[in-house]
Amino acid sequence: MNLTKSKKASRGRTPSGQPNPIDVHVGNRIRLRRTLLGYSQEKLASLLGLTFQQVQKYERGNNRVGASRLWDISKVLDVPINFFYEDMDREVAQQSPRVFSAPESALCFEESHEEIDMDPMKRQETLELVKAYYRIPNRKAAKYLFDLIVTMSKTTSDRGQDSDEE
Repeated sequence: MNLTKSKKASRGRTPSGQPNPIDVHVGNRIRLRRTLLGYSQEKLASLLGLTFQQVQKYERGNNRVGASRLWDISKVLDVPINFFYEDMDREVAQQSPRVFSAPESALCFEESHEEIDMDPMKRQETLELVKAYYRIPNRKAAKYLFDLIVTMSKTTSDRGQDSDEE
């Protein structure tokens, strides 16, 4: 009997035992949407019938999110399933353990990052801006700031400027 078995990497993990980068990406997207909605891990867990620890594991990529669970999460967070895969770098997608043996031609990746849907509601910058806006204690000042941003965006788009030029 051979006592020195080769230890096979856990299903869905990299050969080094780290979580699959795609699972980490999906978890990050769950966290992004949850925080955009202002939900705590506890609230999301409650809505899904899970413990907050399970939500933590999903968000870190430590536990894989099954298809039916991802469907439930998409409904609770009010996003389409593809939201969880958007903005994935080609390099991240290629790090999946299952990809190592697939021919390049069999993989479906976006050819250009510019072609990726850049919905501002899905960006970290938007989350930070919204949180900062609602932390402004003077609501009248917040309204002035809002109006200023709207005016600036109209002025910039009217002139066709999309750079940092003054």
